[in-house]
Amino acid sequence: MAETRIALVTGANRGIGLEIVKQLSRGGLVAVLASRDVEKGREAGSKLASEGLEPPVVALDVSDEASIRAAVDEVMNLFGRIDVLVNNAGILKEGQSPEDSKVLDLSSQLALETYDTNALGPLRLMQAVLPIMQKGEYGRIVNVSSGAGQLAEMGAGYPAYRMSKAALNALTRITAAELGPTPIKVNAMCPGWVRTDMGGPNATRSVQQGAETAIWLATLPDTGPTGGFFRDKAPIAW
Repeated sequence: MAETRIALVTGANRGIGLEIVKQLSRGGLVAVLASRDVEKGREAGSKLASEGLEPPVVALDVSDEASIRAAVDEVMNLFGRIDVLVNNAGILKEGQSPEDSKVLDLSSQLALETYDTNALGPLRLMQAVLPIMQKGEYGRIVNVSSGAGQLAEMGAGYPAYRMSKAALNALTRITAAELGPTPIKVNAMCPGWVRTDMGGPNATRSVQQGAETAIWLATLPDTGPTGGFFRDKAPIAW
């Protein structure tokens, strides 16, 4: 009988993260809903009860190492393993359009805050979870990045967000290279422009579409890719 995989999804109380929890749960995994505000996480989890889903909820602030340790310990106490990590938590605090946010106007404080959540947050999580995956000889790490972080198509606007996602892409490749041909796969994905609180109501994609590639990467077979950047289950340029 196949073992039930345990997934930890950050920033999962709404939007793409919540949809990832929903779809992974429907797929037979235990998807732990991690939220900085645990009450909001519980509210989100309760909304899934009508669909027969009851994801465990943990408090997790990706900018706080003590919070990460406590969340990982809680999951380990409950299940004794973490097989999948989806680094979904992220912030964008640079206005509603590229014209609202330019390099010359960017404060170092906002740049550091954005980098801390979007790039160092996933680093902290991977450092906490990778030893568990190595011991279990299985792992799937999905870094929710953005086309805004592509050097190949880098444009103007949102400099803090773009830099943080470019750094997350670099972290993905570095980690995959360090792990090499092991049973642990590390990939980044771009969900596209999705109708969420961050993406806004005019975005062209649903949360279901935005989550699809993350689900695929979180459940890759042993022959699946590692160290890649994907959108709609297809490789894209870094």
